[in-house]
Amino acid sequence: MLRPYPRWIRPGTGRVAVTPARAGRSSGVRWRWTTTWALCATVACGLVTVWALRGPERASDVASILGGAVGLFGVLAVWVWRVEGRRGRSSGTQVDEAGEALARTVRRQWEDEAVLRQLYDPAPLPVVWADSSLPDVGDHRPLTGGPVVCRADDPDGLAAAFGGLARRRLVVLGPAGSGKTTFAVLLVLALLRTRAPGDPVPVLCSLTSFDPAREGAPEWLRRRITADHPALADADTYGTGAVDDLLAGRRLIPVLDGLDELPAPGRAAVLAALNDTLPADAPLVLTCRTADYRRAVAEGGVLTGAAVVEPAPVRADDALALLRLATRPPSRQCRWDILAAHLAERPGSPVAEALASPLMVALARAIYADGDADPGELADTRRFPAAEAVEHHLLDALVPALYGRARRQDPSRRRDADLARHHLGRIAAGLREQDTRDFAWWQLYRWLPSLARPGRRAVVWWLVTCAFVVPAAAVPPVARGGLPWWYVPLAVLKAAVVVPMIALAPRVAASGWAGRRPGTAAAVVAVAGGVGVVPAVGLVYGGSPTPAQFLAGAAFYGFSLWLVVLGAGLPVPPRMPSRGRPTLRHWRRRLPRALAVVAGVTAVHALVFAGYVNPGGRKSWSELLLPGALLGTVLGVALATLAWVRHPATADDPVSVASSVRADRVLSLITAAACTVAFLLPDSSARAWIWFSGTWGDVLLLTVLGLLDGGLVGLVLSLAAHAWSHYTLARLVLAARGELPWRLRAFLADAHRLGVLRQVGAVYQFRHARLQDRLADGVRFPGPRPRPEPDRPGSRTTR
Repeated sequence: MLRPYPRWIRPGTGRVAVTPARAGRSSGVRWRWTTTWALCATVACGLVTVWALRGPERASDVASILGGAVGLFGVLAVWVWRVEGRRGRSSGTQVDEAGEALARTVRRQWEDEAVLRQLYDPAPLPVVWADSSLPDVGDHRPLTGGPVVCRADDPDGLAAAFGGLARRRLVVLGPAGSGKTTFAVLLVLALLRTRAPGDPVPVLCSLTSFDPAREGAPEWLRRRITADHPALADADTYGTGAVDDLLAGRRLIPVLDGLDELPAPGRAAVLAALNDTLPADAPLVLTCRTADYRRAVAEGGVLTGAAVVEPAPVRADDALALLRLATRPPSRQCRWDILAAHLAERPGSPVAEALASPLMVALARAIYADGDADPGELADTRRFPAAEAVEHHLLDALVPALYGRARRQDPSRRRDADLARHHLGRIAAGLREQDTRDFAWWQLYRWLPSLARPGRRAVVWWLVTCAFVVPAAAVPPVARGGLPWWYVPLAVLKAAVVVPMIALAPRVAASGWAGRRPGTAAAVVAVAGGVGVVPAVGLVYGGSPTPAQFLAGAAFYGFSLWLVVLGAGLPVPPRMPSRGRPTLRHWRRRLPRALAVVAGVTAVHALVFAGYVNPGGRKSWSELLLPGALLGTVLGVALATLAWVRHPATADDPVSVASSVRADRVLSLITAAACTVAFLLPDSSARAWIWFSGTWGDVLLLTVLGLLDGGLVGLVLSLAAHAWSHYTLARLVLAARGELPWRLRAFLADAHRLGVLRQVGAVYQFRHARLQDRLADGVRFPGPRPRPEPDRPGSRTTR
């Protein structure tokens, strides 16, 4: 039985209802507070008892005991606070501001894309869209509203036609190349230009990432919209539930493009998911090829309450009129006379049939109106005996025409059309191998089995670690005039700790509890690293360490790894790239949480440091807690800084591939630097107090030496937790094999400017699926298809 409302919406209010999962958070928070007080009380009583039995030799020990209990309380209070902070919801004002910010961002994004696609230059092709005559593809007329008739070149008519629908639900059908995506873009812009404050915001999303077997439509929309518009993740400005409230309040119009681009078995499931998990009166627009939609409807039923429109074929006169207007200067318009005469004499010729498609008209414009080729060649029926031959010719001629014109306009830039065709063909084949239409740069690592499979990826990152660690480890011995034989093997053994951690991390990230317990997930992975450092510990102690030395060394090393993983995230390729920027906005709200993080890490490090440096109790704890606390403060500040720089971008920042790569790269490097310090400082400070006088100069000296003695492990683990580093490795390997250009991002940006690619948020797509398929024909992307691995949860746990 279909539910008209999902469980998370309270019918009649448009607000998010309290589900059992949400209600359970209150009891969960109470349980955590109870556990916190109980643990702290138990530890305090136990410490006081031990002190009483040993005798009050020094009054300062009392302060140390109480300080340890207070520090433990601070750490656990942060643990509780993290969960309690998620309970907040967005206020009405915050939801209004989120809607207006989203409208501005969407309008800027698609106006810029419309300029690059030349949708308004000189004018949109006058395609007429009207009610579909196909049976059994639309819902009952009383549910959909009156007949729909509109023209793509009439923005006011588009907005009025959509607003006149009973439930503002529309399905856009048509064959390949009929302009469905163009219609969706024009509709989005028309709705935004006529939108009043408070009206719903149209948001165009590609359906290629929707898997109804893993998540419902509301969850996917929330994730997709937040990923494409990261400003909405700014909880300080818009609250924690802005996207949920916009969806629940019918203040978003999802425009879902490309149902036909999903695998055939999944299309009916997507229709069922949209009907089951979205309210029946929620606005919605869906595009799909006609034949694919009919098959999906036969299996899963129609989209509830949605009108269905299809385009009329493009008239030859309209196509020629647009092509003449696009030809500059006017004196060159005579080049269309031969083709015009041919179409007048033979209205059913192959070229006339081909130009009935808006896609082919757009390709003809790019090749002939904006280029130097002669359009009269299309009238040659011996060369083009069928419409398919004309279409293949236009698809094949597009890339040479665009790159040839760009080379003539700017001879200083070296653009090789043949080389560009080769690289674009490889990209198209790679996307086909991955069964997707989206070129998401952070997923490029999946093109290489050596990076896509966790076991192989662990070995690759171990080699990268060795490339960093071994030369650095050789610097101090060489500078002293000799290189002990064990020094390089020791560095290799230390580098090997990344193998069990990176191999285990995907399974931990995919677990259901990892998203709820980030500290525990980091600890599990760190324990694997602690076990992996056992051979190195044995070599440091001459091959015969005592059990206490053995355990203490591995435990303290694992603690350092825990700090790294806690700060950087699990060493797994992220599901989405990091986005953020350092900012002082809302610093008063964020300062208490940052101070809590600093206090918690300070307390933990002080206790661990004192216990590790003074296992036999030869020194007073009060002598060690102060330096441990000071050094822990440095670590806490480093981790708090990482949270600060991950603050979401502002509402006016455009979402693009370039900005996404830059943001993730900056965050990767900042995180790597902070985590290197977090990895080195605990061990360096402990060795300074154990082996030397324990001055701050000793700590600094040993920290620098530690950087050369395996300290770069923390840097590599941090890089392994970010998208940019995996993208860089994959890009360099594929470029070395000749599959992709060395300057990949510049090449893609150039192809986007020229019109070969289109940009949807932070991903590139070919301007049409047929162009991608044509470029990929005959190209075999080397290497077997990688086995898929579980996606990591989209939460703070893994980030």
